[in-house]
Amino acid sequence: MTGPYRPPPALAARGLSKAFAGIDAVRDVSFVVPTGSVTGLLGPNGSGKSTTLRMLLGLVHPDAGEADVAGRPLAAHDVPGRVVGAVLDGRGAHPRRTARAHLRCLAPVVGVSDARVEEVLALVGLHDVAHRRTGTYSLGMRQRLALATALLGDPAVLVLDEPANGLDPQGIVWLRDVLTARARSGRTVLVSSHLVRELEQTVDHLVIMSAGRVAFHGSLAELGALHPPRTLVASADPAALALALAAAGHTDAILGADGRLVVTGMGADGVASVARTAGVPVFGIETATTDLERIFLSMTGAPPPVPAGPSTGVRR
Repeated sequence: MTGPYRPPPALAARGLSKAFAGIDAVRDVSFVVPTGSVTGLLGPNGSGKSTTLRMLLGLVHPDAGEADVAGRPLAAHDVPGRVVGAVLDGRGAHPRRTARAHLRCLAPVVGVSDARVEEVLALVGLHDVAHRRTGTYSLGMRQRLALATALLGDPAVLVLDEPANGLDPQGIVWLRDVLTARARSGRTVLVSSHLVRELEQTVDHLVIMSAGRVAFHGSLAELGALHPPRTLVASADPAALALALAAAGHTDAILGADGRLVVTGMGADGVASVARTAGVPVFGIETATTDLERIFLSMTGAPPPVPAGPSTGVRR
């Protein structure tokens, strides 16, 4: 007896590898992007994110491996633009063409009407400036136009490379709302960034890349389970408390650099209960969670992220 039908993942990479001039950019990259998710592709500059995105989209031919969109290569779909919309940079429009004219030229390619052009212009907040030539647009406005282009065919999957580059804080909140709304409607988003804080409040799944390889692939809950919260305890006798915890079956306790006992895998209430039972004085206790940025740094060895500036042409 067969089980219930399970659709293929929205995107799948299997063993993707690519070298440029003999230097590995990506090596044996495998992951899936679940349908209905906002999945973050996270890694420092030079980690292979952009090359991976281009292989997923068929823009770069891999030296090894395969990439599927909804169960088959993107080129095998009848109208790829109705399946995947992509934003790889914000410079796709001719600078002398208006935003409206740019989208109207593309509408027949994905089989939509001019009415859809007006819809996406309104959705990205460019309807009132759609008559202006795109060469007069700011970086943030060009990013919005690129997103409008990707949304034109109302695709099932969005693939976005550094989409918040050039957006002001209000624009970043707006982008977050757009992406989460699409996931709630059953569509899928894969968004790449080297800025951890951009993704932390948006994604529910993560692919973390480092030096061309996948360092982690899974849900935020799975990532959190790998880095459980720690309880920091200030005690008059941390050694006695450590012994009491060990006697209670909790052996993951070490003395921190500040003199506090660091207990992993046991909450503050549990530690306090053991201390009371053992008669060990405790005069300070708190829970320290490990945020996504610290996890990212520990997995990639990357320096602290800095805000993105204008494009420098460096390959990511």
